[in-house]
Amino acid sequence: MIPWLGDRPAFPPVSRALREPNGLLAAGGALTPEWLLAAYRRGIFPWFNDGEPILWWSPNPRMVVFPDEARISRSLNKTLRRGDYEVRLDHDFPAVIRACAAPREPGGRTWITPDIQSAYIRMHQLGYAHSVETYMDGELAGGLYGMALGQAFFGESMFSRRTDASKIAFAHLTRFLEQHDFRVLDCQMTTQHLASLGGREIAREDFAKLLNDFASVDPSPARWPEDGATHPWT
Repeated sequence: MIPWLGDRPAFPPVSRALREPNGLLAAGGALTPEWLLAAYRRGIFPWFNDGEPILWWSPNPRMVVFPDEARISRSLNKTLRRGDYEVRLDHDFPAVIRACAAPREPGGRTWITPDIQSAYIRMHQLGYAHSVETYMDGELAGGLYGMALGQAFFGESMFSRRTDASKIAFAHLTRFLEQHDFRVLDCQMTTQHLASLGGREIAREDFAKLLNDFASVDPSPARWPEDGATHPWT
């Protein structure tokens, strides 16, 4: 059993999260800025399908990328150096989250529900949520979005409409994070795709310690510059 949260953003210790399904911690609460900030500072994030109550998660182990350990394949490096694209930051956050919300298969479901979209667009307006966007031939071709607190960035989702478009955005994100003294990029769940980009698993306890060190540093929200990513790739 998991607890049902009350009116205030008070979460149980993440050590109480279930082993199966991995990381399920609590249900209920709200998607207001107060709740989301309290959750992310503790390594907790919302993840649920439309029609379900809000579910909060803190999986163990946790997949993270340390910005200076990001892995750029030889083929992606060639694409980056070719430079036939443009990368922008925070240029059109709503378009990115809507693209990420599109089902991967016809008739499929998405966890990026209208309520999630509205909540993170609000966090973007407040300066906490950010997008990295890849444009090709003047059109949005891929990108990602997530939350920034202090020196930690919490990746949420990515999408790609053209080959390597999301990988280009990810590569520029890791470079931007490294240049701006971010210490950790949270990827939440383990996937082979993220592992191929330099992700590695760490224990939930170790992740919590990283957040104690980095997520509380300079917590003020900030708008990222639209041309903030290094371009062209060198």
